[in-house]
Amino acid sequence: MAASINGVGGVGFGGLTCSTKTPLPSSRSSSFRVQMSVPVEDKKRNYTLQKSQEAFNAALNLMPGGVNSPVRAFKSVGGQPIFMDSVKGSHMWDIDGNEYIDYVGSWGPAIIGHADDEVLEALAETMKKGTSFGSPCLLESVLAEMVISAVPSIEMVRFVNSGTEACMGVLRLARTFTGREKIIKFEGCYHGHADPFLVKAGSGVATLGLPDSPGVPKATTSGTLTAPYNDIAAVESLFNSNKGEIAAIILEPAVGNSGFITPKPDFLEAIHHLTKENGALLIFDEVMTGFRLSYGGAQEYFGITPDLTTLGKVIGGGLPVGAYGGGRETMEMVAPAGPMYQAGTLSGNPLAMTAGIQTLKRLKAPGTYEYLDRITGELVQGILNAGKKTGHAICGGHIRGFTKECCVKVFTLLLHNLKLDLQAWHILLKTSRRQLQLLRTFLARFKVSIAVSLITFPQFEAGFTSLASRMSTS
Repeated sequence: MAASINGVGGVGFGGLTCSTKTPLPSSRSSSFRVQMSVPVEDKKRNYTLQKSQEAFNAALNLMPGGVNSPVRAFKSVGGQPIFMDSVKGSHMWDIDGNEYIDYVGSWGPAIIGHADDEVLEALAETMKKGTSFGSPCLLESVLAEMVISAVPSIEMVRFVNSGTEACMGVLRLARTFTGREKIIKFEGCYHGHADPFLVKAGSGVATLGLPDSPGVPKATTSGTLTAPYNDIAAVESLFNSNKGEIAAIILEPAVGNSGFITPKPDFLEAIHHLTKENGALLIFDEVMTGFRLSYGGAQEYFGITPDLTTLGKVIGGGLPVGAYGGGRETMEMVAPAGPMYQAGTLSGNPLAMTAGIQTLKRLKAPGTYEYLDRITGELVQGILNAGKKTGHAICGGHIRGFTKECCVKVFTLLLHNLKLDLQAWHILLKTSRRQLQLLRTFLARFKVSIAVSLITFPQFEAGFTSLASRMSTS
């Protein structure tokens, strides 16, 4: 039976924060020192993005769109990207000297806060020994043991360098193990930019209004079947029309790339039953939910154990990392133990392993997830109260916006008690871009950093709170 939906993680909107007396879980990391290249006196000036504008203009001649990941480009929301100079805790400073409260969290990894003192100290010690060995190191085994002990489905794990790479590897593994080629993914779920997954994908693909699979051969996606999330009947129909051909179902157990969509009661259990009944594997893409909904991820929280799991973000503590894992019999198909080849020059590098180890140690401390739950709940409730006080019709995580259609406006985090239904998701496509551009400018001037597509296309992304987030009246 699926667990009740009542939240870990959070959202941010406006300059709004909420009072709390919730104590932060104990940690030796209490200082808040920042070394910035921006002079302190520059921070006293009025809000300006002149240096960011100059940096972006230069970057446009050096990199496609001036960025190295599309969602950073502000293309959909208007204006130009804000170039950051430094981060600490729950705050960010840009190259113009502006300070922001951060609700992006580097898109998830910064769950204990940016530039945590303990993590930085451990990284400094590791760097004295080298940054990459090209050989096994003990740190890989330490982090592997921590992941295996935490995540119910994982008996063996393979570390890689990104969530995309993890999903590529796990897909190849599922096909190898089952001897089948077709997979089922859900509309709006994002599993990285590998060819087979760029079909009705969420995240930046949807934000930019791109076709499903530009530049991807049809043969690459011919084995990718899609169904609406939470629609068990559609999944049953796909199995019935493709008997004995489906290798696996891959899904985000709680969708974070189409706004935030939680599974309906018994949906995950029904999907689990269908895969078993049809000889297919169930893959949970927990790159976003892993170690965030609970220490054991969404599968621990919802009580459903998949066959294979992908991880990323949190387990690297802010450094590039990914992983996939599952039962011993399945994972021993991976080279060099088995025939399925997958490799990586920097996989398991000592820096990423060190940051991951220190981050998971902090997350395992008593009260960690209860704290995240409480501060997020207070933040969300503050948003709801403020909205109602100013005359906006608000329910849950949906905030009615400035559009002429008066459609629902959503600001979501990886949060259980915020629900975005599919009807609201499609209505949001009609939102006025100009009005949302104004909202983005308003938020920036109030020194709040949230995902750009949370402003323009909030149905496509999630945002994040951290242990460093503190609610206060201001």
